Amino acid sequence: MGLGKTIQALAHVLIEKRSGRLTAPVLVVAPTSLMFSWQAEAERFCPELSVLLWHGVERKKKHGLTDDFDIVLTTYAVLRVDAASFQKREFHYVVLDEAQAIKNPKSLIAQVVRGLSARHRLCMTGTPLENHLGELWAQFDFLMPGFLGDARQFHRLYRNPIERHGDIVRQAGLARRIKPFLMRRTKNEVAKELPPKTEMIRKACLKGPQRDLYESIRLAMYKRVRKAIAEKGAARSHIIMLDALLKLRQVCCHPGLLDLEVTKTKLHGSAKLDLLMDMLPNLLEEGRAVLLISQFTSMLERIEKRVTKAGLDYVKLTGSTRNRQRPVERFQAGEVSLFLISLKAGGVGLNLTAADTVIHYDPWWNPAVENQATDRAHRIGQDKPVFVYKLIAEHTVEEKIIEMQAKKQALADGVLSGANGAEAALTADDIAYLLNDT
Repeated sequence: MGLGKTIQALAHVLIEKRSGRLTAPVLVVAPTSLMFSWQAEAERFCPELSVLLWHGVERKKKHGLTDDFDIVLTTYAVLRVDAASFQKREFHYVVLDEAQAIKNPKSLIAQVVRGLSARHRLCMTGTPLENHLGELWAQFDFLMPGFLGDARQFHRLYRNPIERHGDIVRQAGLARRIKPFLMRRTKNEVAKELPPKTEMIRKACLKGPQRDLYESIRLAMYKRVRKAIAEKGAARSHIIMLDALLKLRQVCCHPGLLDLEVTKTKLHGSAKLDLLMDMLPNLLEEGRAVLLISQFTSMLERIEKRVTKAGLDYVKLTGSTRNRQRPVERFQAGEVSLFLISLKAGGVGLNLTAADTVIHYDPWWNPAVENQATDRAHRIGQDKPVFVYKLIAEHTVEEKIIEMQAKKQALADGVLSGANGAEAALTADDIAYLLNDT
């Protein structure tokens, strides 16, 4: 969110050291893209803290995993690989940055972090709740096992009444229970000097073969989902539901993302990509610095080809980018004014305050994910108004996704702040609404 969580955590570690309580290292686990930021901010603000970066193929040759450092920095991916080594040691603190990484309690990384030995535990995230309350439970199960009961108890006492039935009493009870252990800060409270952020929706109209393809896939997937729900129930049809939504979203972005024979031979155009390429040259000519974000790396590759053909300079960051800091430095220095970013690789942690324009090429129903990506630009240090464009295909599932975002925001606000919220789980009725043409 760009509100100084890293600096605040480092300051606390420094206090622990000066007080004599830091008798074992602090383990910080973060996405790969944040390793440089943690190192840089520790060196800048707390130089008396010694930091070991436990990352990369050469990590075991440089240093042993010893207690000679105040902070050990590692990534979720490395922690999974070196789990046995980390679980043998005791840490003063285990800090999970972007803690939503453990939102699935059955995932391997969630199991690994629960097996770490630590005197204290801390979760840092701008999105503690992205899709449903079970994600919040997973993080508390790491912080204080049993505090919210086991998964079944939590589902029965809180998740089912709140998400399915809109139980305001249970919602308020959950909010009261977690409040003493939750420090929630918003931009309005912390960064009052931030310039305004203006959000706009730009619509592309699907026509001809692209519209025909969208309708044929919508009808086929609607029938498939209804059949699956009738035979298996909604809970056991989740993968089929998500696959249906994925295919429709891909058609909206570009038919070629489906990798079907018909899209390779007959369908080459995309109304949304054409809209983007109408916008980009004008924005760059106006002197704007633009972050262009997509969840699909294959879509970024198609955009990259069009941008190159148009003669526009750019940098790019995806999961396959080796030197992640170089494109950030070039963009921040003003060498280029267009940054293509995949949501997974660059949606958290990056400081890109040189940007004054953010374009979301493809929307998702969870506003927290989009807000996290937008906050690469709209964060402490930004001194320019920020304009956010959401590109959506008109009269498609994407319009309905935008409408559903309010429900997700209501769930997060209701539980985290104690305000009254609305039910927000993605249900079978939601899927039917998204796939229907009315």
